[in-house]
Amino acid sequence: MDQEHIAGPGDGDGAGRRRFLALATGAAATAAGLGAVAGCGNGTAGNGDPGGERKGKGQAAEGSAGKGGPAGFDVKAENARPGNADWHVTKAGPARAIEGFADKVSVLPGESFGLHVSTTAPRFTVSAYRMGWYGGARARLVWRSEALPGVRQPEHTVDSATRMVRTRWPRTTTVDTKDWPEGCYLLRLDAQGGEGQRFVPVTVRSAAGAGRTVVVNAVATWQAYNRWGGYGSYDGPSGGYASRSLSVTFDRPYEYDDGAGLFLVYEAPLLALAERLGIPLAYATTSDVAREKRLLEGAAAVLSLGHDEYWSPEQRAHFTAARDAGTNIAVLGANCCFRRIRLEPSDLGPDRTVVCYKSSYDQDPGFKRGHPATVDFRSAPGADPESSLLGVIYDGYPVDAPYVVTNPGHWLFEGTGVREGDRFAHLVGVEYDKVNTGFPTPRPIEILAHSPVVCEGRPSHQDTAYYTVPSGAGVFATGTMRWVEALDATGDGRSGANHGLDARAGALTTKVTENLLRVFAAGPAGRSHPAQDNVKAVYGGSS
Repeated sequence: MDQEHIAGPGDGDGAGRRRFLALATGAAATAAGLGAVAGCGNGTAGNGDPGGERKGKGQAAEGSAGKGGPAGFDVKAENARPGNADWHVTKAGPARAIEGFADKVSVLPGESFGLHVSTTAPRFTVSAYRMGWYGGARARLVWRSEALPGVRQPEHTVDSATRMVRTRWPRTTTVDTKDWPEGCYLLRLDAQGGEGQRFVPVTVRSAAGAGRTVVVNAVATWQAYNRWGGYGSYDGPSGGYASRSLSVTFDRPYEYDDGAGLFLVYEAPLLALAERLGIPLAYATTSDVAREKRLLEGAAAVLSLGHDEYWSPEQRAHFTAARDAGTNIAVLGANCCFRRIRLEPSDLGPDRTVVCYKSSYDQDPGFKRGHPATVDFRSAPGADPESSLLGVIYDGYPVDAPYVVTNPGHWLFEGTGVREGDRFAHLVGVEYDKVNTGFPTPRPIEILAHSPVVCEGRPSHQDTAYYTVPSGAGVFATGTMRWVEALDATGDGRSGANHGLDARAGALTTKVTENLLRVFAAGPAGRSHPAQDNVKAVYGGSS
């Protein structure tokens, strides 16, 4: 797609940025996602009805039993089970043929949650797929319901003050996760007669992350980009920024053809790689990390995936505390920890409303009550640039540029065979980060790749960086949003799939990520792999 017709500067980037993400996610099922956009600049850039619920009496798929506790879950054993390659949505059907949402973003193993489903079909089924590696199948069928009665749910409403889309759909059925292993799940809704299919994402979360690498689903960002009902955090029906939602809720389905949010584009390829390696994993969402102060305590590492833009102050504080206690952090995307949000309850439970007023923060009733302004982290009031945690800072969009290796001898490049100056076409995009010591930057910090870009006429650079802190923790940031998508790049780059990324880019990102995950899983990486500061050598001057 011609990016010249997508970009928009600053906070007014609504229609272009949201539309670009919509295209990205809609292409996920065919492994040809597009990237996100965010505005090039100077780096400033309804009540459930318990009485009416119907228990889903489905049965566990064969061989589905698994222990969910930290001591009992074995990623290798789980992925040794036969997978099910037929998990995809292949018949989306009309826009409202079938769709739904869960009334809990995540549950502990054995907990139940409600499904709120609307369909034009008389009956439908629910199939729960645990996503992972499974010999390349990428999913395993854990449970399938019996045929359930379908109903077309009431129309949504729009809150006049915040333009938040609300549904008050009665609960359709209750799903019990007994014997479901912890992990990332897609529940596929299948309308009777092949009239339509959609996903509902749910995380069966880990009770603790100690000793494990914690995979964090970026659900707040998924919801911010969700425009179901005509409104999202970037624009409304008019396509203008001024009509955007100031709050968005999880009490609605995800837009796009498959209903999986941003999971399939920005997270599933990394999840498959991590599970293939068999390292000890734990699973959580950004909401869980924000709520559970001790969730990351003792974790070997924590992973922020391909597009993880919207963070609460609590989530950031818990990531920072984990780093300072020796937990490694990997940021496998760009534009991470950019928007400051507040989580509030909805009709269905706590932490189901994402509040982000952005440039209209002074209109936020929560801000008037003393809560932090829901603006970009780097912006006043309460400016706290993300670079103090990430090492890099967001620098803009849209770009499409080669990734240029600067430090080929770094341990993360071991086994790749790269040389200084090697270029990997299209790997930098659509959003990118850089090391910029004009913002708070932890030292020592090492730049591994330093790629020239031109962002709306402004020359700049993208950086991949690694720094270490006294606790021994290592922090790695790819500096490009295409990193996770590139893990699935296997072609010659000519088809246009995955932005034209080719097998070389796929091999590079896969090997570097393998090196990263293995070292980070072993404990504080800075003790065995301390960073060697090279900012001055790369940027020159007094950096």
